[in-house]
Amino acid sequence: MFSASPKLLCPQSFSFTTYPNYQLPFSPKIRFLYPHKPLIRCARKGSKRTGKSRYPSEKKKLKSIQQIQTDIDKFKGFWRLFKLGVPIDRDAGKDFLDVSDALLEEVAKVLEFPVASMLPREAFTVLRKSFDARKSQKEPKFVYTVEMDVDKLLNLEPRTWDFISRLEPKIGVIEHTPHEKVIGDLINIIQDNKKLNQDRVKEENGHTNSLSSYKLPSTKKAKIAVVGSGPSGLFAALVLAEFGVDVTLIERGQPVEKRGRDIGALVVRRILQTESNFCFGEGGAGTWSDGKLVTRIGRNSGSVLSVMKTLVRFGAPESILVDGKPHLGTDRLIPLLRNFRQHLQDLGVNIRFGSRVDDLIVENGHVVGVNVSDSSGRLGFSSEKLGFDAVVLAVGHSARDVYQMLLSHNTELVPKDFAVGLRIEHPQELINIIQYSKLANEVRSGRGKIPVADYKVVEYVKREDNNDTPQRSCYSFCMCPGGQVVVTSIDPSELCINGMSFSRRASKWANAALAVTVSPKDFNDLGFHGPLAGVDFQREFEQRAAIMGGGNFVVPVQTVKDFMDNKLSASNIPSSSYRLGVKAANLHELFPVHITEALQHSIMAFDQELPGFISSDALLHGVETRTSSPVQIPRNPDTFESMSLRGLYPVGEGAGYAGGIVSAAVDGMYAGFALAKSLDLYKADDIESLFGRTQSSGFNKY
Repeated sequence: MFSASPKLLCPQSFSFTTYPNYQLPFSPKIRFLYPHKPLIRCARKGSKRTGKSRYPSEKKKLKSIQQIQTDIDKFKGFWRLFKLGVPIDRDAGKDFLDVSDALLEEVAKVLEFPVASMLPREAFTVLRKSFDARKSQKEPKFVYTVEMDVDKLLNLEPRTWDFISRLEPKIGVIEHTPHEKVIGDLINIIQDNKKLNQDRVKEENGHTNSLSSYKLPSTKKAKIAVVGSGPSGLFAALVLAEFGVDVTLIERGQPVEKRGRDIGALVVRRILQTESNFCFGEGGAGTWSDGKLVTRIGRNSGSVLSVMKTLVRFGAPESILVDGKPHLGTDRLIPLLRNFRQHLQDLGVNIRFGSRVDDLIVENGHVVGVNVSDSSGRLGFSSEKLGFDAVVLAVGHSARDVYQMLLSHNTELVPKDFAVGLRIEHPQELINIIQYSKLANEVRSGRGKIPVADYKVVEYVKREDNNDTPQRSCYSFCMCPGGQVVVTSIDPSELCINGMSFSRRASKWANAALAVTVSPKDFNDLGFHGPLAGVDFQREFEQRAAIMGGGNFVVPVQTVKDFMDNKLSASNIPSSSYRLGVKAANLHELFPVHITEALQHSIMAFDQELPGFISSDALLHGVETRTSSPVQIPRNPDTFESMSLRGLYPVGEGAGYAGGIVSAAVDGMYAGFALAKSLDLYKADDIESLFGRTQSSGFNKY
């Protein structure tokens, strides 16, 4: 017996964030498969956490703002204006990121300034822009966050002085900061820090007059291996190389040019290159995905801003710094990665593609090198030993052989929760209509005024007949509007899938994983135990899916309506974006019953929030198992070094510390700084201090 409660996290909300583990406090009236079952309580739309219910980060922010803003100089620094709404008919559209007349009118309302046209545009900067089409709004609108430069405003329009004097800070609506928070890209930050360190050393040595006469003490360069060229590996390598470390970047897959051809051979001719595919190769698994740049770390944190600006430096559009839900798409990631690679090579990084790390060289409990082999069959060597002072392990969570290798060295691995499920696909036009109603025509395959519609939903489900069974969540994962379903198998006997899309999101389909959380208890229930129980759990369902599809990467599918009714879909199933073929199957035979029932209940609840979600055109694909790493490699939180093997620095998604491009990049970046600090290459008291400088401290605005 189940009970369930829905919660729609609407993608058009300006700043709505998902908290999948959050227990929601009230339950709305909704319809279920079994309406006599009691409901789990669920949060009201628009409700705000107050008092003790606030998260620690919210309490910290509130306290700091209250302390700072009790005594502020309103005529110095900057004001940030939040939640400025501009109706769609008065906005130039999603791609317009400047200050419009309509936006100036909203600013004027906040300032209570009578003539909006007299406000100088130069004094205002758009920091964030999102589209809000929630049904609870009176009308769809673009929502802005704007920063107001007080000095510039008063210089250009002195008559605003009286209106500024009346401003009072209100958290989340209008806030004051005495200095502009200026975050540069990662390269500029490191260069500035190195200059500060040089100046400090010069002063200590009494050399204060001539820069040319100063030389840093010569020391032997540390040799560091970075294994894996996904976001965490690339950013770790970048930090270390910028600090002058001798870095070797080892990647089992191929550079994006060759990798793209290998993926084409898989999609067109069913030829799987086990070391160069949707999972392995330059850029990691996220390269051939949607290229989402959303993160739970916080868009305004210094580390995230630094990563985003670094991506812009290497070719990403500047719009990712403003867009409320930024993404790149595979077509933009490929040239970006080429530029990233070239910069690393210019710094002297030795990049070895087609080289797989088969083993670590360990002496006296310390990693001193790696054994590598030719994974491409083209490099002409079978095995090679390479010596290093430390190894940054930045592999993805599909590198299951690496986990096995770590166990052979008694490295501690801890099973962790993740999620498994199915990928649902709808016609994109249907999702546009569900989300935008009459505005759906404005999408125009990604070229219109408003974004291609997406969704983000989560559902909480608990078995009430068993008090020992924890509450589960079922949520949409890696939603790809205007995308396609792709195969992410690395073994022909296994079948798993994911979604991807290009920058315009112009495909006629929309897909998302519907994933149910699973824990080590679920692994044990199926007879899987030990550190790699989660890996065995994944592999079990991937092999089942391959058998159900009949092999050759054919995917088993079932219409949503038939899945709800537990019957085999007829032969005339809806078309699918998956290019290697689909086969009608009963997906109830895939998972244990509690996962299947959780999916059923959740889909029913999602249909209440998104009427039409259960549609004759909606198709479920099996199976999605690699939502996050099934293990975590314990490490020291300050040094990032493995707790059980010295000289090993596990980072990113494969180590269980990230989920997505940005969080993986941030994790790799922090690990790079931690290693650089251990090598005495910079002197900051803490890493965060590098990302919190104000304009007056000498950092240049990007």
